[in-house]
Amino acid sequence: MKQLKLLSYGFLFMSVMQCATVGANNRSEFEQWLQQETSSFQEYKDKRDREFTQFLKTQWREMQTFQGLVRDETPKPVSIPVAKPEPHIPIVEKIIAEKPIKKISDFKIPPKKLPVQKPEPVKPAPVVRLPQGQKIQLNFYGQTLAFSYDPKLKIRLADSINENAMSRHWSELSKADYESLIKQLQQQRNPLQLNDWAYVLLIHEVAGKIYPAQQNERMLLIWFVLAKEGYSARIAYDDNQVYLLLPAEQQLYAAPYFTLDGIRYYALGLEGVKQNPGKVFTYDGQYQGASKLLNMRLDKTINTQRKQQNRQFKFVFQGRHYLINAENDLYTVDFLKTYPQMDIALYYVAEVNTATGNLLLEQLRPLLVGRSEQEAVNLLLRFVQTAFPYKTDESQFGVENYLFPEETLYYPYSDCEDRSVFFAWLVRNLLGLDIVGLDYPGHIAAAIRFNQAVKGDGVDVNGRRFVVTDPTYINATVGMTMPAYRNHSPKIIDIVF
Repeated sequence: MKQLKLLSYGFLFMSVMQCATVGANNRSEFEQWLQQETSSFQEYKDKRDREFTQFLKTQWREMQTFQGLVRDETPKPVSIPVAKPEPHIPIVEKIIAEKPIKKISDFKIPPKKLPVQKPEPVKPAPVVRLPQGQKIQLNFYGQTLAFSYDPKLKIRLADSINENAMSRHWSELSKADYESLIKQLQQQRNPLQLNDWAYVLLIHEVAGKIYPAQQNERMLLIWFVLAKEGYSARIAYDDNQVYLLLPAEQQLYAAPYFTLDGIRYYALGLEGVKQNPGKVFTYDGQYQGASKLLNMRLDKTINTQRKQQNRQFKFVFQGRHYLINAENDLYTVDFLKTYPQMDIALYYVAEVNTATGNLLLEQLRPLLVGRSEQEAVNLLLRFVQTAFPYKTDESQFGVENYLFPEETLYYPYSDCEDRSVFFAWLVRNLLGLDIVGLDYPGHIAAAIRFNQAVKGDGVDVNGRRFVVTDPTYINATVGMTMPAYRNHSPKIIDIVF
C-alpha cells in the first residue's frame, strides 16, 4: 500500500513537472510572439514616419486662405417692440383637432426641491513616469493636472521656416517617446468629460508648458499629437509663423479656412486671438491613419473645479413679481468663450452644466404646476423676454457671437438667438414639448407643438403645426409674431438630439 502511494506521488510529480515545462515553453513562445509583434508594429510606425518625413520635404504648395463664413448679414433690430397681448387677432387660424386641455399637474412633476449637483473635483490620472522625464503641472479650468514628458519632445525649430524644417521637426518628434504623453492625455479625457474641442485645448495647454515661449513649436507639437491620435490636423506656414489647421464635422463661421480634398480646414486661434493667415504654404495628403474630423458638438459639460458667480433675475407675470437666483460656473464660461462660432442648431442641443441647470429649473418648475401648457409657456416667455436686458452682439462684443444657455445667464445682455436657444432649453426641460427654431432675416424666434389646440401664428413642420413663441418680443404671448417679420416665411431650425 505504501509503495502504491509512493508510485502515485511519483506520477503526480512527473505530471506537474511536465505541465510546468509545457507552460514555460508556452510562455516562452508567447513572449517571442509578443516581441515579434511589438517589433513589427514599431517597424511599421517607423516606416510610416519615414514616409511622411520624406513626403513633407516635397509636397507643399502656396495657398490663399478664404475669409471666414458669415451666418447672417441682415442687421438685427436695435430696439425691441413691446406687444399688447390683448386683444390679439391671430394671422393664422389653423387649429388642430380639439383635445382636452392638459394641466401641467397632469404630467409627472419631479420633486419640488431637486438636489443641486455639484461635480466632485476630478482626481488627475496617474502620471506615467518616464526614466528621464520632465514633469509639468498646469491648471485646466480649475483642475490641477500633472504630466511627464520625454525631453526629446522639446525640439527647437530651425531659423528658417520651410518644408525642410517641417520635415526635420516631424522626424525628430517621431523619435521621442511620445506614446507616454499621449497615454496621459487620454487618461484625463474621460474624468474631465472632454469633447473633441476641449481635448484640443488640453493638448494646447500641455504643449504650452513644454514650449512656454515658442509659439511655432507649440503648434507643431499639437499637430503631431493630433495626427498620432488619428485626427486629420494639418499645418501651414509663412515666413514667420506656423498655423494649425483643424477640420470639423460641422461648419464653422468667422474663421479663415482652406479647402483641401473637399474638407474645410480652419485656422483657429487656441489662445483666443483670431488667426488671419494670408498666402501660406501647406501640403496635400495626410499622415497615414489620420482621418478623423473634430466633432464640435457640445455633447458633454466639461468637469471643472467650479467657481460660482451669483446673479438675480426679476420678472412680472399676471401681476405677480418673481425673483430667480442663478449661479454660473466661471470656469465653464471661460471654456465656452473659446468656442468657434457654429450653426445655430448646435447651440440648441448643447448640454448645460448640471449644477447651473438644476438650480434654475428647481425654482421655475413650481411656478408651472397647475397651469395649462399655454399659460406655462407664456410664463417662461415673460421670464426670458423681460428678465434679460437686450443688446445686439455687435454692441456687446463687437462681432456676431451666439451664446450657449450658460453664457446667456452670465453676460449682462443677450439678443434674439441667445434667448431662443435658452428658451428652448427651458421648454424641453420643464415641459417636455417639441420645439423648433424660426430663422427670419436678422431675427431668431421659436415655435412649439402643443398637445391641445392653440390659436395664433403658426408654421407647418412635416405636417405638424407649431405655434410661434418669440422670447425676444417683449410681452408677446403664444402665437404672436414680431410685427417686422409677419410677412416673412422663416426657415425651420430642426432641433435634433
